[in-house]
Amino acid sequence: MNQRYSRQIMFQGIGENGQRFLSEKHVAIIGAGALGSSAAETLVRAGVGYLTIVDRDYVEHSNLNRQQLYTERDADQSMPKAQAAKNRLEAVNSETDIKVVTGEADRALLENILPVDLFIDALDNFDTRMLINDFCQKYSIPWVHGACVGSYGLTLTIIPGQTPCLHCLMEDIPLDGETCDTVGIIAPAVQ
Repeated sequence: MNQRYSRQIMFQGIGENGQRFLSEKHVAIIGAGALGSSAAETLVRAGVGYLTIVDRDYVEHSNLNRQQLYTERDADQSMPKAQAAKNRLEAVNSETDIKVVTGEADRALLENILPVDLFIDALDNFDTRMLINDFCQKYSIPWVHGACVGSYGLTLTIIPGQTPCLHCLMEDIPLDGETCDTVGIIAPAVQ
């Protein structure tokens, strides 16, 4: 038994078969901000086999209070978030195969990273969320929608053919409302 994962292998809901299953899976995280970096670290520590991180942004000092993978040095160098996340995560667990894309998540990019077992939406815009929704519906890929603002957050697991999709729950894309840029965000909301 691998000592790294010994405590979660002892957990009845995972066991050796569950750990092996996790080590064979590919998760794609779209958005490497607070939610995405937290999810990425959790998955890498748990032993996911393959991780793809997609983000168009660069580390800024205003990110450091809540985006746990990044350092002052990353911000000083305006490091792409996806690359900075990979650098940190490889130091946490070299067994996970991590790929990164610095760019906008569009349909072509999503198709390029297939096959994927699970998408995680850690975005800050609804247009791309709806793109992920439609893409995952088309390819029958489960995905997790996550969002946070201020001091609260929410998650929604969507399994095509078994649960309502995001379009089913939200007919219209919200055009206004609170955002982290307008009302702020505190770290406990994303942990």
